[in-house]
Amino acid sequence: MIQGSLFAPELPPFRVELAARLKRLAAEGIYFGTSSWKYEGWLGQIYSEERYEYRGRFAKKRFEEECLAEYAETFPAVCGDFSFYQFPSQQYWQKLFGSVPPSLKFAFKVPEEITVAQFPSHERYGSRAGLPNLSFLDAAVFENLFADPLRPYRDRIAALIFEFGTFSHAVFENVDQFLSVLDPFLGLLPEGFRYAIEIRNPEFLRPEYLACLHARGVAHAYSSWTRMPELPAQVRFPGSHTAPFTVTRALLKHGRSYEDAVRKFQPYREVQEPNQPARAGLKEIVKQARASKQPAFIFVNNRLEGNAPQTIAAVTEED
Repeated sequence: MIQGSLFAPELPPFRVELAARLKRLAAEGIYFGTSSWKYEGWLGQIYSEERYEYRGRFAKKRFEEECLAEYAETFPAVCGDFSFYQFPSQQYWQKLFGSVPPSLKFAFKVPEEITVAQFPSHERYGSRAGLPNLSFLDAAVFENLFADPLRPYRDRIAALIFEFGTFSHAVFENVDQFLSVLDPFLGLLPEGFRYAIEIRNPEFLRPEYLACLHARGVAHAYSSWTRMPELPAQVRFPGSHTAPFTVTRALLKHGRSYEDAVRKFQPYREVQEPNQPARAGLKEIVKQARASKQPAFIFVNNRLEGNAPQTIAAVTEED
């Protein structure tokens, strides 16, 4: 178990020891972080509530605007899921990167405007609901609206992650059809960034898919997700290490929906259900990164077990 520290008695012992442990791992090129960071359930664990008080009361707006700087006192990396829903402005990026120390590594999900082939039939898509996405895998749109604004910060970016939701057979009948549009797109990506692909069609996890990514120097993002194979199986899949770096997203228990995980685990104060396959896979990824001496960026979601910091503490306990 994590022990306290005499050098920072004002901070929770859990946070002190976890920060020291993750700093040692980061020195080896193994960066642990969480998916997003604005969780009030982490108050008293990762965040200090008094830091966000205003006139004797907890200020939610102050917390959401400033807690990333405190997050960086424990974690060396973070995954920004917010970018999936927008093309942030240059001003937004400037404010975000300016709010934290340069040592914090960011991964960002590429906007769905690039990765969704057909807009879901959901009210938030308005008149586009159910229609084909004309900017799907459009390299010019990606470069102009997303990569170029991030270029001044590329040394601080761990990876840009293309998360592809589950494709129906009406969109792509098989992995070959998917690769016929993915491969040319990858060939047009601007240099200077690490890229990773996260698929959610388990039948796409094939040698030809991995060979495509390997040829382009793009990582297959290992993901613990409801319909994907468990992490240990993905790690053992021949040829799954497709790039000179690793990206991992531990998101959900196999077979569990996002909505069910939210209902079960929020407000994410503690681990409620240890996920042994996911933990075993994460430990194996750390082991492989050490053996290869290549960087690994590992992101854990609250919805995997109930509390991402405690999950990371358990996975790294022997380090």
